[in-house]
Amino acid sequence: MATFPARPVILQIIPELGPGGAEQGCIDVAEAIAAAGGQAIVVSNGGPRVHELSRLGAQHISLPVHSKNPLVMWQNVRKLKALIRDHGVNIVHARSRAPAWSAARAVQGTPARFMTTCHAPYNISGEGKRLYNSSIVAGERVIAISEYVAAYMRENYRIGDSKIRVIHRGIPLEKFHPTMVTPQRMIALSQAWRIPEECNVVMLPGRLTRWKGHHVLIDALARLNRRDIFGIIIGSDQGRTEYRKELEDAIQEKGLAGRVRMVDHCPDMPAAYMLASVVVSASVEPEGFGRIPVEGQAMGRPVIATDHGGAKETVLPGQTGWLVLPGDAPALAKTIEDVLALNVNQRVLLATRAMNHVAQNFTRHIMMDKTLDVYAELLR
Repeated sequence: MATFPARPVILQIIPELGPGGAEQGCIDVAEAIAAAGGQAIVVSNGGPRVHELSRLGAQHISLPVHSKNPLVMWQNVRKLKALIRDHGVNIVHARSRAPAWSAARAVQGTPARFMTTCHAPYNISGEGKRLYNSSIVAGERVIAISEYVAAYMRENYRIGDSKIRVIHRGIPLEKFHPTMVTPQRMIALSQAWRIPEECNVVMLPGRLTRWKGHHVLIDALARLNRRDIFGIIIGSDQGRTEYRKELEDAIQEKGLAGRVRMVDHCPDMPAAYMLASVVVSASVEPEGFGRIPVEGQAMGRPVIATDHGGAKETVLPGQTGWLVLPGDAPALAKTIEDVLALNVNQRVLLATRAMNHVAQNFTRHIMMDKTLDVYAELLR
């Protein structure tokens, strides 16, 4: 872990501290700042993970930076400017568009440097949306979480490579590693989910939203029509009850009742991955990064992802996993069948390559170190 020559004050801003990947990255980087000798401050509207910051030696300050109300965003400018002054902030790092809009104005007239992280290829539906999105590329340095996101920024906002720093998201190998999962944890999950014995588990983790492609997996499993396959879809509907009902109806209509289970939430994803014969990421729209293929590879599981977005950078086709065209249920079905046909030696070789691939490229420590390097750049 890098260290700072002085004790800089680095303030990260994120709408809320919930379960998402951007939030995890914010907490990880706060830990890295504190470990490197800096003072870490996180500004957010709160959330269930605020308590994690104090344990890491970071400070949390509550402000309504989640709001997209123009009046609130203007009020946040004044409040953030006061925080920058009162805490002697050296760097302000915004991780979302509304906070970035306020932060860019708050740093004006202060010694603080300003940077951002772009987590996704945001939709541009008109010039108003383009202007709103542009706040995320307004930093002196802009972190892109993948080459795909970097290309989106170059194409739509014409920012030069001198400003962009590509830093892939990282996962904790101390958590996502096969040796860290006890048989008892796997048995507990298997019993809770009533997984039939001797079944091949095909697993799709991902919140219940249409673009995650759950319907594509259901169609693929129906095409396979194999009694030895048990499908598990893990994810909350976050209020999308109509979509959940649509998926439940599709499972019934395609004759998969009792062979596909939908699970609201899983508090032990490493154990869940260890139950999987195949991990599927079926997103029909490109993801900025996509944690599921990386976590699956880290656990040594065969991974099938869709051939677009961040997955093209995290899965090596034929070496660490498979890529299929988005929305192509027949191709997904065939690839699942190919994966289940692998012999023991082939699965061991695949797992070894996949785990090494993640360890060399997508760990939280790599992400933390590279982010500290960007901070050091600005401090110089």
